[in-house]
Amino acid sequence: MQTNIYPWGHSKRYNDFPGFFKKKFSERIQKVTIDAGFTCPNRDGSKGTGGCTYCNNKSFNPAYCSPKESITEQIDKGILFFSKKYKTQKYLAYFQAFSNTYGELELLKRIYEEALSHDKVVGLVIGTRPDCISEPILDYLETLAKDYYIAVEYGVESANNEALNAINRGHSYEEAEASILATANRGIHIGAHLVNGLPHDTVEMMLEHAIRLSNLPIETLKLHQLQVLNHTAMAKQYEEDPNQFHLFELQEYIDFVIDVMEHMNPEVMLDRFVNQAPPGWLIAPKWGVKNFEFVAKLEKQMAERDTWQGRLYKKP
Repeated sequence: MQTNIYPWGHSKRYNDFPGFFKKKFSERIQKVTIDAGFTCPNRDGSKGTGGCTYCNNKSFNPAYCSPKESITEQIDKGILFFSKKYKTQKYLAYFQAFSNTYGELELLKRIYEEALSHDKVVGLVIGTRPDCISEPILDYLETLAKDYYIAVEYGVESANNEALNAINRGHSYEEAEASILATANRGIHIGAHLVNGLPHDTVEMMLEHAIRLSNLPIETLKLHQLQVLNHTAMAKQYEEDPNQFHLFELQEYIDFVIDVMEHMNPEVMLDRFVNQAPPGWLIAPKWGVKNFEFVAKLEKQMAERDTWQGRLYKKP
């Protein structure tokens, strides 16, 4: 039986980010999460309070990371956690909680350089918002990128400003495009996140958002299904009126993701398809599948449809 080799150089039907990492690094690379104690402009009052309506960072922060401990201490604890399964590997320091470029440049330098001084850390992955970046910060990250793997992941969430307003996001989609373009051509790896199912976003709009983002100079795209979590503003909204949200059923979301991949730029790598909330946090939707099980179902469905990423892509 003939095995197709796609433009990204292997037989998987989509351009997967782990495949790229295996080619780029000679050994296994693991992200180790760090909470550096940042906040967000829609939390501290500069743009609003309360943060995004769906957000509860405790639902995805590993137990080993806490802003009460130093960057080095968090890295060491993360390495201890992962080394039980993988004895030899290098690490990327993943600044994940809240907006990790939201601070004075000197503070950012001190935090990032402490992480990079660890002998097992080969780079940084920095999660942030499009409105928390500046030319001086990008200039500094560009300098770091000459010697380390440096990635900035922008939480875009939606290309519909009405949806962004509904979740108290505090920035526009136009700001996201501007920040991505400002980050390009600096040697910095650029990622973007989309949340699928926000109020005011139709399925057709969500598909268009992913296609639109894939035509920007990003390297990776993370897709997330909207999840309603305990102890969030959205949980209260959902209790009052669940019909204002589009919470995907499992098979519906699999079909949607495949539609996205068929139409999106084949040069953009898929880094993630789904969220998985810890037990006790999730209100809805409850699919009962783990991330790897979702990916297996997705790949099986792609094979049954005999389709692949970019099959219907039309370059703008």
